[in-house]
Parts: sequence; C-alpha cells; structure tokens
Amino acid sequence: MNTSSFDIAFAIKVAYLVSAVLFIIGLKLLGSAATARNGNRVSAAGMLLAIVVTLLDRQIVTFPVIIAGLVVGTALGAVMARMVKMTAMPQFVAAFNGFGGAASALVAIDEFMKLAESPADIPIDIEISIVLGVIIGWITLSGSLIAFGKLQEVISTKPVQFPFQKVVSGVVAIAILAMAVVALIMDNVPLFIGLSIACLLLGVLLVIPIGGADMPVVISLLNSYSGLAAAAAGFALNNVLLIVAGSLVGASGIILTQVMTKAMNRSLLNVLFGAFGAAATGGKGAQAAGGPKAYREATPEDAAIALAYAQRAVFVPGYGLAVARAQHQIKELATMMENRGVDVKYAIHPVAGRMPGHMNVLLAEADVPYDKLYDLDQINDKFEDTDIVLVVGANDVVNPAARDNPGSPIYGMPVLNVDKAKQVIVMKRSMNPGFAGLDNDLFYKPNSVMLFGDAQASLVKLITEMKALS
Repeated sequence: MNTSSFDIAFAIKVAYLVSAVLFIIGLKLLGSAATARNGNRVSAAGMLLAIVVTLLDRQIVTFPVIIAGLVVGTALGAVMARMVKMTAMPQFVAAFNGFGGAASALVAIDEFMKLAESPADIPIDIEISIVLGVIIGWITLSGSLIAFGKLQEVISTKPVQFPFQKVVSGVVAIAILAMAVVALIMDNVPLFIGLSIACLLLGVLLVIPIGGADMPVVISLLNSYSGLAAAAAGFALNNVLLIVAGSLVGASGIILTQVMTKAMNRSLLNVLFGAFGAAATGGKGAQAAGGPKAYREATPEDAAIALAYAQRAVFVPGYGLAVARAQHQIKELATMMENRGVDVKYAIHPVAGRMPGHMNVLLAEADVPYDKLYDLDQINDKFEDTDIVLVVGANDVVNPAARDNPGSPIYGMPVLNVDKAKQVIVMKRSMNPGFAGLDNDLFYKPNSVMLFGDAQASLVKLITEMKALS
C-alpha cells in the first residue's frame, strides 16, 4: 500500500467515525422537542459527510452515477417535503421505512449476485448477512406499504382477519426459514427469488390484521426493521458506517416501540397478534340500561365564556386537530387566553395521533413554546387543580374507562386524567368512536360538554366569541 492510498483509507475511517458521532449526537438531540430540529440538522450533516467521503471510494460506483443519484434523490426529497401535508406525515414515515427496507434488500441481493459469480465460496458470515438483509428488507417493504395504506385509509383501518390467518402466517414464516437455510447451502438464485416473494407475503400477513389504533407502534417497529436490514446490508458490504447507522436506527426503533407499548399498557405480541379494535363497541348508538346514554352539548359562546374566565386551562390535542389542520388556531386561542391571564398548558399523550411525536411536530409548526408541552407523567397530577380542559380531536387517550373499567379492552392503558378537571369541553365531529372502536365514558361525565364540528371551524368560532368578550 502506498502513502496516498493509506491516507485516503485513513481519511475515510476518520470521516466515518465523525459521521457516527454526529448520528449519536443527533439522536440524543431528537429526544427532546426543544432540540429535535437541531438533532435533525446534526444527523443530516453526518449523513452528508458520509456520502461525500464515500465518493472517495471509486470502487463502489462511478462519479456520474453517484452525482446523478444525489441530484435526483435531493430533488425528489425536496419536492415531497414541500408537498406532503403535516397530516400525512405518518404515511410519509411509513413509506420511508418501506423504501429503506427495499434498498437494503436490493443491496443484499446485488452483493449476492456478484459473489455468486465468483469462483470462490461465499464466506458464511457474509452469506448470513445477505439472507438477513433480504428477509428483513422485504418484510419491511410490504409491511410498510400496508401501514401506508391503512394510514391513508385506502385499506380498512380495522384489523383484517380471515380463517386460519395465524396458521397461514406461521406456515409462511417456516417456509422462509427453510428457504433461508437452503439458500445458505446452495447459493441458488431462483431460491432467493422465492425467498423474496415469501418475505413480501409475510410482511402483508403481519401488518394487515393490525388496527389503525396500533399504527404508531407498527411504524416504530418497522422503523426498527429498516435499521436492522441496513445493518445486515452493512455486514454484507463490510461497510462500518452502514452497520453503525443501521444499528442506531434499529436500536432506537426498538426502544421507541417499547415506550409506545408501555404507554398503551400492552405487550408487543398483543399489538401484533391481538387484532385490537376488530370489534367496535358503543359509539353514536351507545345505549345505557334505560336507553341512549345522555351527554350535554355546548355552544361556541358557552365554551368561549368558560375558557375566558378560567385561571388554569389544559389543551389536549389529538388526531382530529391534525386532520383539521387547526394547530395555528389552537395557538391563537391559547394566546388570547394567556393575554387574559389564563395559565394554558398542552398535554401530549405518547400515542396521540398516528405516529410518535405527531402532536409535537404540529404544535412546533405553530410555534407553541416547548415549555408549554407536558407529557402524561408531568401533567396527570395537575388535572385536579385545572379549571377547564379543552380536548381537540383526541379520543382513546382521554377515555377514563382505561383507568376505571376492568372490563374495557383498554383497561390499564395510561390515559390523560382530563375527567378530574373541574370542567371538560370535548371538541369532536360526532359521537363516533376513535381508532380503538370504543365508546368514551368521558363524553357522559357530568363535568363534560360536547362541542361538535370540525376542529378548525370550531376553534375559529371560539376565537370570534372570545374577541367579543374583550
């Protein structure tokens, strides 16, 4: 090795190390809403450095191909980032997970095709990495596409089940394991094609029976899968940075999945195979022993007066806020109340919305100060001292049945104890149930009133009424 090649190789290793450190710092910063944007920037800088340094390795692909890929990829990413609405971010993330898995699977297959043409035997560790990259990558792709379809509501958000579904999934999984073992022995290309098809089928079978209420957990898990697939591809290519980056994504995804399942008081197995939400109960036609359950309805004027003359208020945003794109209106209402001397906080449940951090992203877009955001553990003991709670499009995460009714399917799930406040205003389009398919006991509490309508339109009415009070 001459001095020049040594210097380049050493520079690549140093740059990869710096990139890995930037990834870790970025992940740390992403752990807080206040530093998340900087975390994104630091991580992106690490990735840019890795890409630039990789250009130094002329053995990968030619410079024109790399530059063309950068230009096309950057252009597509910029256009998609500008066009995708904030409400569609969960679908966007699901699609990204799928693309990541597919890329890793294709890299693994390409590496196998190159090594299979060589007269030398493929090392067993490389072959295992290739097989794992193919399996995890294709499962991630098809599972993510199903998650995308459910979030986009082009596929039913309810769990899709059919007779002997788990048996069929088990048979496919066993077939994949058998083909993987044979593939390690025979280095057979058609076998890899069959393995890929079976993995795509298993990804569909794993996600299709999961309901919309569990999509935040599924997205976290698929994110982890995409990282593990990338790490496997990294081992196949002997690329240290890809191994590190994939491992970080895989580990963080697993940790986030654990946090989400804990917030739902359910096991991961229950989320994956429990078909939660398959049987809806209650809703618009919920019946009490003597007939339909009674609830009270408020007018925008009533609600505005109650909010204006409170001392302490908590806003609880949910997916309905995201659908109505009402984050700016809720911020405007909060500002008006604060100008009147009301202490306003925002309560964020870990699984509010359809992906982890969904509400934080929306409120950050409206410039809601980070110190106004409280998570479940921080806010729950404050509701008893709260004059009024405004629930905007949240449902299952404020259902007291999770705390009080042992017979409820969501019993044990940590929820925001908004019913402990002196008064609760629930903004909702109708009495229909949320993603869990359950009637919400909160709606019938004596301290609760319903304000029906689109969240943005209702907030505009509240703002108008509050201005009239000035």
